[in-house]
Formats: sequence, structure tokens, C-alpha cells
Amino acid sequence: MPANEILLSSAALHKKVYKLMGNRFEVTVMAGTEVEAVRHIDAAVAEISRIEGLLTTFNDDSETAFINRNAGIKPVAVSSEVFNLIKRSIRISAITQGAFDISYGSIDKKLWNFDQSMTSLPNAATAKKMVRLINYRNIIMDESSGTVFLKEKGMRIGFGGIGKGYAAERAKEILKQRGVQSGIVNASGDLTVWGHQPGGKEWTIGIADPESAHQPFS
Repeated sequence: MPANEILLSSAALHKKVYKLMGNRFEVTVMAGTEVEAVRHIDAAVAEISRIEGLLTTFNDDSETAFINRNAGIKPVAVSSEVFNLIKRSIRISAITQGAFDISYGSIDKKLWNFDQSMTSLPNAATAKKMVRLINYRNIIMDESSGTVFLKEKGMRIGFGGIGKGYAAERAKEILKQRGVQSGIVNASGDLTVWGHQPGGKEWTIGIADPESAHQPFS
């Protein structure tokens, strides 16, 4: 039996659940002891929290907030990580013909912010006026200077459609760098897995039946 199979056979799955980026994150790792597993999971959580700090729109000091504050005013320099994630988002927008668009943030916080401060739905005229700001083509990126510029005053970007998945992938990379051979990072359905289950079986992924949560739909 290869050495890694011997290691896996003596290891077990350890799972922790957290609320991160406003969502439920489940981090599962294969480890020999619970102490070892907790150390690995803590490293993954630290990475997710770091990414949240970059992408959140609820912290005025985040890079995303800085971009939004300067919409229609000036380009702003951002980290290569945020720059590349925006670039990736724009590519997805082009592929989906705008069905995916991070400039949805133009209405997200002002009109559809479903927290305790929202007491009524926006009127149709206001919503129509704000919707015109949603256009990924108005996100201007300059590779040479590493800047991002939102052309229209009032535009906003948000990473709600891509941020969790990106954070899950980054957490997986951190865990793999730490030598974790198998695991799952589930960011409220944005899920990534690697390796095998205890005993060497492959992971299986299913979609729950809405009328019977414990039964797979597909």
C-alpha cells in the first residue's frame, strides 16, 4: 500500500462550521488528530477572513469600498488580487452577455439591502433609474497602472456572485499547501473538494430535493 494511502487510512474527517462573508462556511479536512485539524481549519478561516476584508462593501476601508467611493471621479489603484478578480468577473460577464455582472452593486446596498434598516421596497421609478448603472462595460481597467475606474457616478461593484467561490478556492489552496490531502470547503453551496474520502472512495456531490432536504435531487 502506498504511503499516502496508509496515511489516509489512519486519518479521519474533521468539520467546523462558521459564519463568514455573511454566509455559512463548512470546512472539512482529513487529519490524524483533532488538534492538527483545528490548526489547518484555522489557517483556512484566516484566509477567508482576509479575502472578506478586501471584498466587503460593509467596511469603508476595503478596496471595494474605495473603488465605489471614487465612481465617476477617478481611477484607483488596487492590489493585484482584487484587480485580477475584477478582470475575471468582466470575462464572465462577457461570456454570459451580462447575465453575471458585478456592477449589480449599484442597486444592491441602496435599494435591496435586506437588513434591519430596510423597511419598504423601492418604488419602480427609482429602481429603473438605478438599474441603468448596471453595466460591466463601464468598469475600466488599466493593466499598466493597476487601476480600476467606474465611469458613472453612483456605480458600485459587489462580489456577492463570485466572492464566496473565490474564497473557498483560496482556502483549499492554503490547506493543500499545508499538506492536507483531502477536504471540502463549502461556502453555502459554492463548493470545492479534493482528494478522497476515508478508505479511498471518491467524493460524491448531490443537489438536495427541496421537498426532502436529506434526499438527493440529482
